Amino acid sequence: MKYVLVTGGVVSGLGKGVTASSIGVLLKACGLRVTSIKIDPYLNTDAGTMSPFEHGEVFVLDDGGEVDLDLGNYERFLDIKLTRDNNITTGKIYQAVINKERKGDYLGKTVQVVPHITDEIQDWIERVAMNPVDGTDKPADVCVIELGGTIGDIESMPFIEALGQFSYRVGAGNFCLVHVSLVPVLTVVGEQKTKPTQHSVRGLRGLGLMPDILACRSTQPLEENVKLKLSQFCQVPVSNIVNLHDVTNIWHIPLLLRDQRAHEAILKVLGLCVGKVPQEPKLSEWTERASRFDKLKSPVRIAMVGKYTGISDSYLSILKALLHASVALDRKLVVDWVPSCDLEDSAAKETPDAYEKAWGLLKGANGVLVPGGFGDRGVQGKILAAKHARENNVPYLGICLGMQIAVIEYARSVMKLRDANSTEFDPAAKTPCVIFMPEGSKTHMGATMRLGSRRTFFQVNNCKSAKLYANANYVDERHRHRYEVNPDMVSEFEKAGLSFVGRDESGRRMEIIELPTHKFFVGTQFHPEFNSRPGKPSPLFLGLIAASSGQLEHLLQRTSGAVSSPTRCIAGPGAPKTKLRMNGLVSTYFANGSSIHI
Repeated sequence: MKYVLVTGGVVSGLGKGVTASSIGVLLKACGLRVTSIKIDPYLNTDAGTMSPFEHGEVFVLDDGGEVDLDLGNYERFLDIKLTRDNNITTGKIYQAVINKERKGDYLGKTVQVVPHITDEIQDWIERVAMNPVDGTDKPADVCVIELGGTIGDIESMPFIEALGQFSYRVGAGNFCLVHVSLVPVLTVVGEQKTKPTQHSVRGLRGLGLMPDILACRSTQPLEENVKLKLSQFCQVPVSNIVNLHDVTNIWHIPLLLRDQRAHEAILKVLGLCVGKVPQEPKLSEWTERASRFDKLKSPVRIAMVGKYTGISDSYLSILKALLHASVALDRKLVVDWVPSCDLEDSAAKETPDAYEKAWGLLKGANGVLVPGGFGDRGVQGKILAAKHARENNVPYLGICLGMQIAVIEYARSVMKLRDANSTEFDPAAKTPCVIFMPEGSKTHMGATMRLGSRRTFFQVNNCKSAKLYANANYVDERHRHRYEVNPDMVSEFEKAGLSFVGRDESGRRMEIIELPTHKFFVGTQFHPEFNSRPGKPSPLFLGLIAASSGQLEHLLQRTSGAVSSPTRCIAGPGAPKTKLRMNGLVSTYFANGSSIHI
């Protein structure tokens, strides 16, 4: 097994995750199997209880792991499926060591950071790196490890020590360190400054790690004299200094690395000379994607109505899924962020300007998306957004809470159940149309939700959702929720015209809702964004973008005809599997970091 470690210096937010993912893409394009590990030095055992404002979105894996959003980058870039163990935290490591101490594994020993914590980190890396992640039973050839935070952070010191030992443990030719650092330009001076990178490398060397490759972040391409200076002061060959300057979209990053022959530098350090690699990196598909995205002109406006709109990373996977779908349908995505609180009646009095702006964006959008969330803040604004979309035949996609919101709005407005609510917002609701799941926990927050990949069976074979999934009998999608539609009220809703077209294997858990008479009004209890990939955009996001750009009828004709033989919708664990094929759809996916106009 070969290992590539990616560290960061000077400041956070340099794009270590995208760099690590791009390195993985480049190595995979060379014919190597690649896996990834993210190290987060915080004490939480996972990202499940963190606020999106502080840490961005919580990415959910097939096995139910609530992990750092960078694992979403890895899965999307490399088209692999990781596990919860691919995200290492300080909390997990210390918990594992303490559990061993309680069992007597260290009997008679004083348990210390060195060697017990550092050994546990190394053992964890070696064990997880061998797990197959590409759908086969074969382990990877290379494991790309990203160390979160910045060199010098006190909380990452045990990991730095462990990785220094690890480089010695695996031996020369099996370990490559890529250090991502900043080369800023001071506006007054107007020249690229190398001193921050020099200090960062000096700190790294002082901790026992020597960078093999420098990945320098800058706004403009590095000048040649700057590379020479970095080489001299950081003791890294000029050929091993690559520049990751600002680009129009992140799909250019693997191409930048390829054009600077970064793969040759990495393979040389790893003892894999180019001649032994099955092929030169083939990235023609990536080149086409990057070029195609830059040429998109016809806009499609999607109003994102949520409570975490102040930071785009809170909805990172949703943005990626929207991009997958919009580029696949040749549309330039414009996301209008609409804080749900600003849509509420109270905002009209307290912040009238924000109120007018929010409603202006909502009414001017081609489609509306209400994502998941927790807590009652801004709920009334989300209900108003769902009502606007339903009454005005505006395409709507509600995810998790967004589906529950649509159910509550329908109960209040159409069925005249004025007291309809979720017990999450009103535990004493007189008409509880959304309730707490019986197996959930109200005392422990971490990892107590319904998490991970679960199966949804279609109940109606001619509904839009089933057609978008190529007339499949069932789909496997990822979940993250602790409230659900009240099954005792389902018959009332269906009599009133709301169709529950997808349910779990028991038939009592509602997974997908639709309004048959609406252009596109869909809600899902699962999170389809987590399975969206560059080559395989999420079908429901394709549906939203298609409906918002006048292409839905054509898309449904193509997707519903993708199955070679007719299928029946069978609700139950014994239903046969139907292969999904999106005939004629060329999927591409990009992001340039913009939170407004992409």
